Amino acid sequence: MLKTVFNFDYSAHSGFVAPARASSEIWRLLAGLALAVVVIWLGAPLIWQVLFIGLSEDAYLILIEDFDTLLLPQSLLLMLYSFGFVWLAVALVVMMLHQRRPETLIGPPTIAWMQAKFVAIALLLLLGATILLPPYRYTPELLDGLPFGRWIAFLIPGLIAIFVQTSAEEVLFRGYIQQQLAARFDHPAVWLLVPSVLFGLAHYAPDTYGGNAWLVVIWASVFGLFAADLTARAGTLGPAIAMHFATNISALLLIAPQGEMSGLALYQFGFSASDETAMRALLPVDFAVMFVSWLAARLALRR
Repeated sequence: MLKTVFNFDYSAHSGFVAPARASSEIWRLLAGLALAVVVIWLGAPLIWQVLFIGLSEDAYLILIEDFDTLLLPQSLLLMLYSFGFVWLAVALVVMMLHQRRPETLIGPPTIAWMQAKFVAIALLLLLGATILLPPYRYTPELLDGLPFGRWIAFLIPGLIAIFVQTSAEEVLFRGYIQQQLAARFDHPAVWLLVPSVLFGLAHYAPDTYGGNAWLVVIWASVFGLFAADLTARAGTLGPAIAMHFATNISALLLIAPQGEMSGLALYQFGFSASDETAMRALLPVDFAVMFVSWLAARLALRR
């Protein structure tokens, strides 16, 4: 069993990377990332323009006022759905600069979907085990978040929004960047580590996490490494998207720290993300859950 789980056979990765080999120049990758940033930067004002036209003045002002903290469900949904511009940006980049179809960023769709289902089932079983097995008292104590009726009302929009956000991040980091680097460099250290570190740095938020900001960067980098490994093992983005999706459902829809980005959570921790002592105590638990989730995903992909 252990030999199967810790099998680092990345032969499937070569097929995943193959579409990127014809245009693997580093200048194309750098230009592509710059173009993606421009598309995303231009897209943000368009969202607000559409909202200004479509919403009442009061609703629009409420969204603007809450967008810095994302305490309301609708503002958090807006932020998550805005990741659709990441999808659009990367799709435009691969078509314009690399002359290939956007779906090549994911791998064979049927296989990706099948692998994603296997991983999702494994992670659901893991979640069920953590709920049903002792200890039964959650530590730290949880507080009520969104009232259950409102949580149910926002559940489907929330799931769709989290899928948009997580799949967009995977397409950018484990799809585009990992593929382009692997097409150029043979050594796994390059295409496993570089996208993972970039993913971690994208989570650097000292205003939110205070003195723990770099610990969160390390956490996100390790998560990125696990997602990159699953992608290389499977030859598609399916497993990485499934793991990322499950992780963010837990962090955004089920239990979130108080304050920023808590608008969709059913429960809240009794502290905010800026509480350095409480967050430092929680991070090792998060690391352990992430590691076990990665093992469960690898087990689901065994062959």
